Amino acid sequence: MTQQKAPSEGRPRPSVQEVLESDRHAAPAILRESGEEAQGCEDLPIDAYLSPELHRREIEKVWRRVWQVACREEDLPVVGDRVVYDIADDSLVVVRSAPDRIRAFYTSCLHRGTRLCDADGRAGALRCPYHGFTWRLDGTLAHVPAPWDFPQLREEAFRLPEARVDVWGGFVFVNLDPQCAPLATYLEDLPRHFERWPLERRAKIAHVGKRIACNWKIAVEAFIEVFHISAVHPESIEFFGDQNSQYDVFPGQRHWSRMLNCSGIPSPLVRARTSEQDALDAAIRFGMCEPGTKVPAGGSARAVLADSMRASLAKGLGIDASECSDSEVLDVIEYFLFPNLTLFGGLSPLCYRVRPDGHDPNACLFEVMLLVPVPDGAARPPAAKLRWLRPEEPFSSVPELGYFGQVLDQDEEIMPRVQRGLLAARKPGVTLAAYQESRIRQMRRTLAEYLAR
Repeated sequence: MTQQKAPSEGRPRPSVQEVLESDRHAAPAILRESGEEAQGCEDLPIDAYLSPELHRREIEKVWRRVWQVACREEDLPVVGDRVVYDIADDSLVVVRSAPDRIRAFYTSCLHRGTRLCDADGRAGALRCPYHGFTWRLDGTLAHVPAPWDFPQLREEAFRLPEARVDVWGGFVFVNLDPQCAPLATYLEDLPRHFERWPLERRAKIAHVGKRIACNWKIAVEAFIEVFHISAVHPESIEFFGDQNSQYDVFPGQRHWSRMLNCSGIPSPLVRARTSEQDALDAAIRFGMCEPGTKVPAGGSARAVLADSMRASLAKGLGIDASECSDSEVLDVIEYFLFPNLTLFGGLSPLCYRVRPDGHDPNACLFEVMLLVPVPDGAARPPAAKLRWLRPEEPFSSVPELGYFGQVLDQDEEIMPRVQRGLLAARKPGVTLAAYQESRIRQMRRTLAEYLAR
């Protein structure tokens, strides 16, 4: 009986592991792991991106049952600080109720249902703007206007309903399902992967959001593969390995996946005609290295870029990266946590969050955060506030995003085109690559499992 080949076996060389093996500064053990699980090759139905009825079911069976990030702990530094988190019709006010406690209340007045909070802020209580019913920060009733007129009201029964709250990596997670499994169970093996890169020791220096005219899954999928690099980001292929990337779908892990993409090496598409200096020059044009930098005789663009990034981190952020591997300072070490959070290992500051935009299957809310390590002994700066861009504002207009802004502009341009193309499609399914788009297939499989419950 012939054994079926793993999808990754046809991948061009050098593999990620071969690149890591040749680095001067050895990669940590967590980056030497790999995982591959058969995902099948059948087409996936396009109604997942288009159907209002399926979108309604996703809200009910997925978004009301999964752990999802509402904010960062640093967004709530002081007792009374609050963040409003909306998902379709559901709305939570996430509040620091005590120095060591964060709660999430449904932002609906128990009198006549008025929305309690519309915006982030700080207050010592939660007061309804309509008639003045007021609750303490622990959700207990504090004030009833005209109490003589509510003989039926019992204070202990008039407590604000709460969602589940937990914290990991500096993120505040919420879950609307009172019977949900603990966050630690939901995260599976993901925390082990971030033991070397503690996200709770990061500072949020930028937070930018924009409404994108595409289904939320299209926005997620745009960032969990690099198969699109040569077409959408062609300026990168001389210094970024794309088709030889590593995609990890670890057996038994339903809620997360990983990919490793090497920088400082050319794509297999142009490797034969790209010298080490060509690769470095392309990275210089991208803003990753000082103009005029040369690759020494016998050296490599990857090694020069790694040293340049270490110097940049020391100068710009006061971070000593001398003990970090070349991969940690250079490469895309990207994790996706179902349904909507994209995290980066190593020293990359990037983080993405995606949500549906109400009940419209053709739109979503996309956010990018920059989370930088806080040097030992340094004070944490105040968390950046979320800035929503207008439709005509590009991500590249936000100075604090740096060279990430131009990349996001390219991604933003393609995502609505995918949605419009699907709306015009006559083929009932999308055809995915067996390996390079395996993380998309895993995400869709987990989504289907939730919808089937």
